[in-house]
Amino acid sequence: MQGVEIRPLVTVEELDAVVELQKRTEGQEESAIHRRLLLSFVNNGGFVVGAVKDNQVIGYLIGYLGLENPQADRPAMANLKMVSQRMGVLPEYRDHGIGYALKLAQRRYAVEQGIRLITWTFDPLKSRNAHFNIRKLGAIAREYYRDFYHTQTGDKVSAHSSDRLLVEWWVTNNRVEQRVNARRAGLTIEQYMNGNATLINPTRLSPSGMVLPADDHIQARSNIALIEVPDHWDEIRSSDPSLADAWRAHTREMLEGVLNEGAALTDFVQGQWEGRERSFYVASFVEFVDFQVARFSSN
Repeated sequence: MQGVEIRPLVTVEELDAVVELQKRTEGQEESAIHRRLLLSFVNNGGFVVGAVKDNQVIGYLIGYLGLENPQADRPAMANLKMVSQRMGVLPEYRDHGIGYALKLAQRRYAVEQGIRLITWTFDPLKSRNAHFNIRKLGAIAREYYRDFYHTQTGDKVSAHSSDRLLVEWWVTNNRVEQRVNARRAGLTIEQYMNGNATLINPTRLSPSGMVLPADDHIQARSNIALIEVPDHWDEIRSSDPSLADAWRAHTREMLEGVLNEGAALTDFVQGQWEGRERSFYVASFVEFVDFQVARFSSN
């Protein structure tokens, strides 16, 4: 956007602005990361970056340093990663590339510090986030967490369960380089389907036009499986709670199934298929050499 500066936020005034912006973008005042903790982040190797327009902070990204595997025997230098904790942009400035610019700034910082990996989590039913994280940034996902924030009691699966996918963004990986520098175009649904990918959970429409999860799933017959998710999760959750519960349970089963079999989610593809808009995770059962080298070279 014209007139928007992407830069680290370090002053008390800037961090106070981030606190207020979190309250607006998160919708819950009590969940905001407060100034004292933000100051601790920026003074001890964390990274708070903002989008500033006309001296107003209109977007932010908060990250801090962590360990890829806290139980690993290898030293911290070979185990270091960045955790991307939270990002938000004012509603009136969304869909202008600001979130993408904030993530690229975070990537540059990580590379400058010799950090190869940035991780964060997101709700796997939010197709907009899946497209951004996996398709646009070139990240992958290999771990599914049930009710990550312990929002439910007992074993009930509901739309309000805080299930999350763990995003792995290997920032020096060739695939990431190609994606962020627009040197690698993603495949289309048609190309995946014609390339013998297996759609393991084809959806159907209800009489009212709502997308229903598959009654059963198909066994993957190739190295690539497509897992379908609804396009408008928030709309389903607000208009049909029982259908939202069904989608949460179904998506948990489908994604856990392919990940437990050793697949990685390597793409997210959207578009017209069979006469309607569709969204699919792409699960690959093939080991990508560059992922393997990035993850295990320091073990």
